[in-house]
Amino acid sequence: MVCYLSTGSLQSMSNKLFHYPLSFVEHLVVLSIIGIFLSGACNPIPTREKRPNILLIVADDMAYSDLGCYGSEIHTPNLDRLAREGILFTRFHAGPQCAPSRAMLLTGTDNHMAGVGRQDVPEDSKWFGQRGYERNLSDRIIPFPGLLQEAGYFTCISGKWHLGYDTASWPDAQGFERSFAMLNGGSNHFMGIGLGVEKTDTVSLWVEDARQVSYPDGRYSTELHTDNIVKYIKENHKRGDKPFFAYTAYTSPHWPLQVPEEWLYKYSGVYDRGYEVLKVNRFKALKAKGFIQDTLSLPPYAAEIIPWKSLDQKQRKVESRKMELYAAMVENLDHHFGRLRDSLKSIGLWDNTVVIFLSDNGAAHRDFYAHPERGKFLRSLYDNSYDNMGRATSFVSYGRTWAMSCMVPFKLHKIFTTEGGMIVPAIIAGPGVNREGRVNKSYVNIMDLAPTILELAGIDYNEIYKERGKFPMRGNSLMPILHDQQEQVHTPEESFALEFNGSIYFQEGQWKLVNYRKPYSADNFELYDIISDPGEQYDLRNARPQLFDDLLKKWQRYQEENQILLQTEEEARKFNY
Repeated sequence: MVCYLSTGSLQSMSNKLFHYPLSFVEHLVVLSIIGIFLSGACNPIPTREKRPNILLIVADDMAYSDLGCYGSEIHTPNLDRLAREGILFTRFHAGPQCAPSRAMLLTGTDNHMAGVGRQDVPEDSKWFGQRGYERNLSDRIIPFPGLLQEAGYFTCISGKWHLGYDTASWPDAQGFERSFAMLNGGSNHFMGIGLGVEKTDTVSLWVEDARQVSYPDGRYSTELHTDNIVKYIKENHKRGDKPFFAYTAYTSPHWPLQVPEEWLYKYSGVYDRGYEVLKVNRFKALKAKGFIQDTLSLPPYAAEIIPWKSLDQKQRKVESRKMELYAAMVENLDHHFGRLRDSLKSIGLWDNTVVIFLSDNGAAHRDFYAHPERGKFLRSLYDNSYDNMGRATSFVSYGRTWAMSCMVPFKLHKIFTTEGGMIVPAIIAGPGVNREGRVNKSYVNIMDLAPTILELAGIDYNEIYKERGKFPMRGNSLMPILHDQQEQVHTPEESFALEFNGSIYFQEGQWKLVNYRKPYSADNFELYDIISDPGEQYDLRNARPQLFDDLLKKWQRYQEENQILLQTEEEARKFNY
């Protein structure tokens, strides 16, 4: 049980009680009860003087098993240490793609309520201008950074925003006092070249506070964002004693796979045995840690995956080089997190800082460079010859094979509402996390972070949203887990649903409906027992017809309530890649 009485309110209660004619014994009972509250038997909302700093770190497209603490071969000592100091989550669900995850993260509600029903909303599509498809944070919700700012927190962000292009959608208008942020979804890691997959994104768009700026050419993104956050925090620290909320939204390890020169060959030769071997090794490591059941079988690759032994020597060389570069990006991110940690320690802020680390979705499989149409811009600029791979003038992605290996034991990867698209690494540590080195295996949702952060800051959202005519959050605070009072914050009766770009899931307890085929058809839904079958290998639709029908009706109610517009066959061809 979490107590919402502050020390001041308890003192007020005491004063009021002593105005009543109580006996001496009754007074002693009252004083004893008040003493229990004051001694911390409950967890009071923090006073202004004791509120923790909050550091939120989001990696971009990092796979489930990429960190050493999840069984990876990649060297990540700083994040592994964070996991030993706090709680590591094995069933943390984000969205299937960047923008919906970030919308749910900042609002504590689902992506349609938050305004991000699709990542792209073409003007010639039926979604343009419709409720739930605003492509920026909607006016139906309250992003929590603004509430932190109102409550006396210093708020800052450096990194990927991806939640709207108009000035009313920029970070400075959504509660961030300082910001350096990329408005679009991806960019070169050393310069301001965009992806060019749309007509408007050949240049990456960056804003600093309330003005548009250019990316500082030559600066590596992960180092730059770390430096910015350190600078913002130190400036605030010099001004006074405001607690901070810092959002480090790294653009790594999102493609293009690029690293500084000294990191180019750090993993040379490590992946020469191929993606099948990596998949087996990661699978065994997760079992050894107890993160997945011993009884699980290794899930197969998709049918189109070419076996490693069928590749010629040149193909193997190129493929292993892709994974080397990806691993170097992950370790580089860990290195800069270590720098951030050391900087906070040097000014005495680390010990009062809650750190939340996660990725925004599953591993990314797309290779726009190789796409016949959408890759024309990239091929005109970049040189992907073997010796140039990983440099600022190359544009390399690691593709479906490595993505599926890094998401083992789950099905598929980013974009899909299978577990492989949504389960991500997540760690929380710092003051108030009462058991170090703990592993939590309960279902957790990215929507749970907003109410958790507000509770850490002593802010009661239940009072605020009613006053402002907004909607309640759908996530639950994780504080009972952090305080070691409960193992889970969601009951088996609770349901979760999500639709994004036509990919759908509806989950209630251990049962999950999923539909990721386009165009939409109710005939394409599958049913899984996600506890015994986290890899979604055994469709139970025909074995449990009544359960399937019940869940399908609940999904259809969710669809109607959220005014979800599903794709026709023509729209699926026109608006998807």
